[in-house]
Amino acid sequence: MAAPPLLTLKDIALTFGGTPLIESAELAISPGEHACLVGRNGSGKSTLMKIAAGLVEPDRGVRFLQPGTTLRYLAQEPDLAGFDTVLAFVEAGLAPGDDPYRARYLVENLGLTGEEDPSRLSGGESRRAALAQALAPEPDILLLDEPTNHLDLPVIEWLENELGRTRAALVLISHDRRFLSGLTRATIWLDRGVTRRIEQGFSAFEAWRDNFFEEEERDRHKLERKIADEEHWLRYGVTARRKRNVRRLGNLHSLRKERRDDRRPVGTATMTSMEAEASGTLVVEAKGISKSYGERTIVDDLSIRVTRGDRLGIVGANGAGKTTLINLLTGKLAPDSGVARLGTNLSMMLLDQARAVLEPTMTVTDVLTGGRGDSIMVGGHSRHVIGYLKDFLFAPEQARTPVSVLSGGERNRLLIARALAQPSNLLVLDEPTNDLDLETLDLLQEMLDDYAGTLILVSHDRDFLDRVVGSVLVSEGEGRWTEYAGGYSDMLTQRGKGVDARTAQPRGGARERTELRGEPAAGSSRKKMGFKEQHELKTLPVRMRELETGIARLKTVLDDPNLYARDFARFEKASSMLSAAQAELSAAEDRWLALEMLRES
Repeated sequence: MAAPPLLTLKDIALTFGGTPLIESAELAISPGEHACLVGRNGSGKSTLMKIAAGLVEPDRGVRFLQPGTTLRYLAQEPDLAGFDTVLAFVEAGLAPGDDPYRARYLVENLGLTGEEDPSRLSGGESRRAALAQALAPEPDILLLDEPTNHLDLPVIEWLENELGRTRAALVLISHDRRFLSGLTRATIWLDRGVTRRIEQGFSAFEAWRDNFFEEEERDRHKLERKIADEEHWLRYGVTARRKRNVRRLGNLHSLRKERRDDRRPVGTATMTSMEAEASGTLVVEAKGISKSYGERTIVDDLSIRVTRGDRLGIVGANGAGKTTLINLLTGKLAPDSGVARLGTNLSMMLLDQARAVLEPTMTVTDVLTGGRGDSIMVGGHSRHVIGYLKDFLFAPEQARTPVSVLSGGERNRLLIARALAQPSNLLVLDEPTNDLDLETLDLLQEMLDDYAGTLILVSHDRDFLDRVVGSVLVSEGEGRWTEYAGGYSDMLTQRGKGVDARTAQPRGGARERTELRGEPAAGSSRKKMGFKEQHELKTLPVRMRELETGIARLKTVLDDPNLYARDFARFEKASSMLSAAQAELSAAEDRWLALEMLRES
């Protein structure tokens, strides 16, 4: 006999602002079960997860947790206030009798030392700490909302193995297809406020969902035909049999109400890129380029050639120098030695991970038009901004919405919309898949498949890399980079292993673990930070924010398509200032990283 569910949600309903978000949701999690919760952005997945965790009270429905069951929830925005160190925060999640070393083990494998000040953590570091705290006590139920966000490939693969071994029941929300396919054996789909479940993992979900939509469309077509027949009878077939006529008219009203109340699936984004005139055959050529900051080597004697139409993926651990490498290849940063040159007739579009162009006070329309009216040029034709926004699943009322209130997924869609509206023959995308739902990921992939220009892509999404790129440039550590033909899976076959963990860090595995425990490593000599370096570490984040703001303003100036012809001197000055600011920002980021590593050691 099967064990009773540890957690049950029944007939859950919740309304926000007069609009039903969840109308009839069910959830039953049995011991040891691994399930995923999927749905479009904004469908209510995170809210339903919070209801399951007992953090949000529904308007209607029942939540039942078996007495004595331990449950841990990973929020998208964790709160670490009140703790002196990350390790103290993680240890607070342990229950009496839990192994205290597990907290250290998790912190280390998630790329932290445990001694960090929680008030100074980045968003990604905070989520790593929260993930360690959720995993530390080995609870009966784990509810994880986007656990792979801000994780690099080595940590994602480590987490996948760790969760695969857990005896806890697991409910996952994630946009990482490979992560979900490898871990789940059941799928709960939240669609238009209602949950549906299949007893198969995510790998079977998309085919099942598509069949469901096809059947739903056939039923909708039958309903339309039935309404048409009844309306024809109402016009031409009314007789003196009053009772039958009243009943049939009532049926027609019921059919019309059914059609009126029918909630159709949210539309899909329509992505088309605006391609510029073809570039020359050579796009990027690097010969023996090297770049170092202090004693840390980012790139060491790299030679690579990118030609028109190539799709190059760049992968590596966080801190390996992927952004610095992009800046070297695209001419935004000069190498210490060697030569990097760009080809002819290039129109480059860069979608950066920092999203520096999105100033919080700007409206959605201003981001697309630069504050110049309500029209945008797409494909050489003027389009009203609201019509263009609909292609990317924005409602008309969001046109005047400030960027500050958009979700992460909406911000990313807005940046993609802005990038695709501008002509280019070289797309440089730094983590474009962050916060996108699975359907939008599919459409982005289709757009890139149809893109006639050249693509340079940085991503931690293994499935997306397999679908999009033709070769992968991998960080081997100590500034060495190697190119492998094919996608990420092909690289695994050729290399025999995945991306090395913490390739950018000067310490290695056993030595790093020894230092984490507070024991001196044999032959180690630690350099202490001086007052000047401590001051620099404290002030660099302020300077980086100033540079990001300045870069955003310069980009806004250069977005004016008539600036070059109207005021060439201003255009040239702004371009020069932008290149200098971007180079300074990249150097500041790398210097901050080097100082932070020195502080940790």
